[in-house]
Amino acid sequence: MRGLSRLGGALLLGLAVTAAALAFGSRALGVAGVGLLLAAAASRAWAGFVREPVQVRHVAEPAPATEGNRMLLAVHVRRRSRIPVATGAVRGTLGRLGPYECRLRGHGRTLTGTVALGRVQRGRFAVSDARLVLGDHLGLESVTLPAAESMAVVVHPRLVELQSLFSEVGRRGADGRRLLLHRPSGFDFHSVREYEQGESLRRVHWPTTARRGQLMVKELDDAPRDTVVVILDCHAAGAVGDPPDSSFDVAVRAAGSVVRLYASRGRKSTLVTTGASPASVEVCSLQGDFRSALDTLAAVDADGRLSVARALAHEHGPAARAGELVVVTATLDPLALEGVRSAATRRLVSIVWVDAPSFAGRPSQAVPGLLRLAASGVPVAVLRRGDDLAATLDGARSEAVAHG
Repeated sequence: MRGLSRLGGALLLGLAVTAAALAFGSRALGVAGVGLLLAAAASRAWAGFVREPVQVRHVAEPAPATEGNRMLLAVHVRRRSRIPVATGAVRGTLGRLGPYECRLRGHGRTLTGTVALGRVQRGRFAVSDARLVLGDHLGLESVTLPAAESMAVVVHPRLVELQSLFSEVGRRGADGRRLLLHRPSGFDFHSVREYEQGESLRRVHWPTTARRGQLMVKELDDAPRDTVVVILDCHAAGAVGDPPDSSFDVAVRAAGSVVRLYASRGRKSTLVTTGASPASVEVCSLQGDFRSALDTLAAVDADGRLSVARALAHEHGPAARAGELVVVTATLDPLALEGVRSAATRRLVSIVWVDAPSFAGRPSQAVPGLLRLAASGVPVAVLRRGDDLAATLDGARSEAVAHG
């Protein structure tokens, strides 16, 4: 609106000066009045010619970014019109980071610019309400064009590199090898069907055979038990403090670091988040699928309303078929504690407990249910504000400290 008011002011001034020139017979005022009218007409014509579709591309540098990195947002504009412009800028909103403005440089059809975002916290920040503003050389008119683009700046959490996990302490023999307390793979009973000629009689399901009066065999479903499921509790009650030093941000780093450890070993793991939009990502290595887990952790928010018990109790969910569970949480209600206790009777379960009160400056309080889990043999790692994440989670470091 500011550009239009300038144009309107120039037009009114031109008319007034021209009228004065005619009234007083002044040639100089006439030239000035006509000049102002021509300038207003030229600016209006310029606006009509530059109103053509444009291509706007946002590029985040570096990409992918890790929280704490200094970031730049580069903007590239490709115009269809050849009409020159004096000024150009792209304005929009970048998610929780708020509004931004990028001043553009260049001539002709191509304009470029960068805007410094500073040190950026973890998150997925979508570009919205983007628009291109072009100005003419007379400073009388500006044109605003839509610069819509489906783009988001993704900032991954900063993970730590672990050699082993705290839950593995005490599960190693004298030669340093890990002791397998549970069978890593096997078969689950799926259903029964009629016996086919040539099948082994060891697969006969005798109770069903006796009931139906004909041979029935067990249909077995291959159920790999070597998968680790890492559950990140996204309950809103567990988010205390301000990013990037909130209890939930620490929980995200912890969950990602555990997944990274198993991916580096080539062991299949599944990251499960319990937020308003729950996600499940399978990771087999540090290659492409691990990038998907990082993208999920970048975008996750503490917006869940349901207890982590729901993920543990889901009959057909990843946790039900896992050989090992790692639960990263700052909230454990009685139902969740019972779910962990029940799961621990069938598979290896460990808890990463994020002490949320410490992130608000309040003293830590013992959680009776957590103490009972630890007493029953469930490994528990406690993370408080200011703790070294790697030192808390890394079993190798813990053993070294203990031996020292």
